[in-house]
Amino acid sequence: EYLIPDFILKKIDNELNIFLTSGENKKINVNQHYISILNAIKNKKNKDEESKKSINFIKQKIESAQWFVDALNQRNQTLLKTMKTIIKIQNSFFNGGDENDLKPMILKDIAEIIKMDISTVSRIVRSKVIQTDFGIFPLKYFFSESTIKKNDELISSKIVKNSLKKIIEEENKTKPYSDEKLEKILNQKGYEVARRTVSKYREQLKIPVARLRKEF
Repeated sequence: EYLIPDFILKKIDNELNIFLTSGENKKINVNQHYISILNAIKNKKNKDEESKKSINFIKQKIESAQWFVDALNQRNQTLLKTMKTIIKIQNSFFNGGDENDLKPMILKDIAEIIKMDISTVSRIVRSKVIQTDFGIFPLKYFFSESTIKKNDELISSKIVKNSLKKIIEEENKTKPYSDEKLEKILNQKGYEVARRTVSKYREQLKIPVARLRKEF
C-alpha cells in the first residue's frame, strides 16, 4: 500500500515551506467564456422566451460552478492553515526528523488555534499525509494519544515508547526485564509511568513479555 502525500514540505533558504500537491497556487475560476455567453444573451434586444430560459439556465450553472470553486478554494485554505499550525507546534521535528523532538499535541490544540471545529481538524488529520525530506507521514503521526510527565515537563508518549524500546533492545536477553522492572528503569529516567502503561506501550510496540524474550 502506498501513501500518496497531500502536502510536500521543503526547506528553502533554511525556512520550512509547505505546498499542497493538488496545487493551491493554481487558482480555479469559472470559465469566462460562459459568462460572456450569458452577458451576450442578456444584452440581446427583444429577448424571446427561449432566450429568457437560456439566461436562467446559464445563470444557475455559473452560480453552481462558482459555489464549487469557492468551496474548493476554502478547503485548500483550511488544509494549509491546519498543516502550517502543526508545523509551527512541531517545528523541531520538521527541522530535524527526530521523533524525540515531537511535542505533546492533541486535536483540540489545533482547533483552538485555527478557530475551527475539532471534527474538521479530525477529518483532515485522519485522511491526510505529508512528504518530508526524511519520510512520508500520516498527519495523525504527529499527535500524541497521551502525554507523560518527565520531571516537570509534559512529553509525547512516542518519546517514552522510544526509550522503552531502547531499554529492551539493550537488556540482557538471558535475564530480560519484567514490566515491573521496566517501570522502575523508566521512573529512574524521570518518566512518570505506571506498570500498566509500560505493558500497554510494550504491546503497542509488538514486543512480547519477558519470558518470551528470554534467550538461552
